[in-house]
Amino acid sequence: MSNPIYIGLAVTSHDPLIPCEAVFSNVSFPNTTVSPDWNATDIGLTTNDNEPMYVVLNGNAVVYNDDPNAALTTHWTEWNIPLQRFSDQGVDLTNINSLGIGLGNRDNSQPGGKGIMYIDDVRLYRP
Repeated sequence: MSNPIYIGLAVTSHDPLIPCEAVFSNVSFPNTTVSPDWNATDIGLTTNDNEPMYVVLNGNAVVYNDDPNAALTTHWTEWNIPLQRFSDQGVDLTNINSLGIGLGNRDNSQPGGKGIMYIDDVRLYRP
């Protein structure tokens, strides 16, 4: 083989509802020319731009995520927003016409940014 050589170590729980984590240590490549100071890297993963994440109701009531690094998380994270935060902005919670989820500054939208976000289980709960 010619350089670079990629060797993969993987782990799975085989169940999308059960998270899985593994720590590999003492990895070596006997009978090869790979030096002991080899590098680890993620292949095929992208990193999101770090921008604030927000939810907007009816086009103008905005609530930003309290975590300034929400766009950088690499695992499923629940974000609960008390509906009072929207009603405090004048939203009639019995008459919601639109819901948006965005990244960046809602009041000063700029083109650009990159990354991947998976958003699921968007719902409203009664207290």
